[in-house]
Amino acid sequence: MFALLGVVTLVLVAGEPWVLPAAAGGTSLNPPQNVEVDIVDETFTLRWNRSLEPAGSAGNTTFSADYQIPGMMDNWIKLPGCQYVTATKCDFSSLKINVYEQIKLRIRAEEGNRTSPWHELDAFIPFQQAQIGPPKVHLEAEDKAITINLSPPGTINSIMWDLDSLSFVYSVVVWNSSSSEPKKIETFYPEIKVSDLSPETTYCVKVKASLPLQGNFATYGPTQCVNTTVENELPPPENIQVVSEKQAFVLKWNYTHENVTFQAQWLHGYLKKLPGHISGKWTQVPNCAHVRTAQCVLPRDTFRKGIYFVRVRAARGNGTSPWSDEHKFDVDRQTATAPPVVTLKPVNSSALRVYLRAQSESAVQHLLTYEILFWENASNAEACIS
Repeated sequence: MFALLGVVTLVLVAGEPWVLPAAAGGTSLNPPQNVEVDIVDETFTLRWNRSLEPAGSAGNTTFSADYQIPGMMDNWIKLPGCQYVTATKCDFSSLKINVYEQIKLRIRAEEGNRTSPWHELDAFIPFQQAQIGPPKVHLEAEDKAITINLSPPGTINSIMWDLDSLSFVYSVVVWNSSSSEPKKIETFYPEIKVSDLSPETTYCVKVKASLPLQGNFATYGPTQCVNTTVENELPPPENIQVVSEKQAFVLKWNYTHENVTFQAQWLHGYLKKLPGHISGKWTQVPNCAHVRTAQCVLPRDTFRKGIYFVRVRAARGNGTSPWSDEHKFDVDRQTATAPPVVTLKPVNSSALRVYLRAQSESAVQHLLTYEILFWENASNAEACIS
C-alpha cells in the first residue's frame, strides 16, 4: 500500500533555499548546502557542499541539477553536465542560453530510490554575475622596450563578452624583477609598447581586463617575464611629432647618430582598437622611405580626416634601429583654421553689422568661435567681442 503524503511548503527567510517535499520511499536525504554559481567568462560552474547523511545511508550519494528560464518555460529541464555527479561541483558551460536573461537552478541529492528536497537558487542574470577572466598576454622584447600583445578575455566567439570586446580597459603592471617599483599603465589598446627600459634585464608583466561601465569583478592573470635583448647599435628616433606648416603636415623627429637613413610608417587609428597583432597593418608613408633628413611631409591626400598613428626607425647598411614610440595625431585638431571671410555693412551712424563666413567646407563641420577686435580708425583703443 502506498501512503499519500500531504503537500507541504516551507519558506525560510534570510537567504535560505526553498525546501520542497521529498519523493516517497523511506527516509529522505539532506539537500546540498552552500550552493553557488561561479561564472568566469564562458565557464559556468555549480558548486555545493555535502550535507550529513541520515543513519543507514550507503554513502553512494550523487547529485543532479535542473534549470528553468523564468517567463519562457514553467517546467524544469535537466542541466547538462550536472546529472548524477559524485563530486561537489559540475560544469554546465555547454548550456546554450541568452546571458542577458534570467535563469533559475535547483539541485538535489540522490541515492537509489531516495532523494533530498530540492535546493533552489534565486533567479540570476549570467552576464551580471560573470567575472572577467584575465586576457591572453604575449610579450616581445627589444633592447629597451617590451611590446605587450593582449587578446580579450573569453573565447574568440565569446557569448559573454561579444558585445563588449572593444570596450575593455586593460590594467598593465610592469616591473623589473630585481626592483619593487612597478610601472602601471591603463589602456584600451590591445597592443602597447613599454619603453625606457634597460637592456639585458628581466621584466615581469601582469594584466587584467575590466569593463568600467559594467562593474564586473576582474582579476589579474598570471605573471609573465621576459628578458630584454642586448643593446642595439642604433637607438630608435625620439620626440616624434606632427606639425602643420603651410597647409601641409610635417613629420619630425630627433636623432643623434649620423650617416643614417629613416623610414616612416602610418596606421589608421581604428586599427589600434582591434584585437590581434597589427605589425602587418602598418603602411609606408609615401616619400618617407630612406630619407636622410629628420623630417618628411605627410601627403594631404593620404591623411584627409580622422586619427592616425606614425612611427619612425633609422637604418645604416644592413642594420636598423627598433621602431620609435608611436605618435598619435588627429587631422581635424592638427589642421589650422583659416581666418573667416569678413563682410561689413553699416546699420546706421552708430552701428555696424559684421558677417562672418568660413573659407572652407571642412571648417563648417566644426563649431567655431570667433573673436572680433574693432576700433575707430583714428584711435588706438581696441574693443573685443567673442
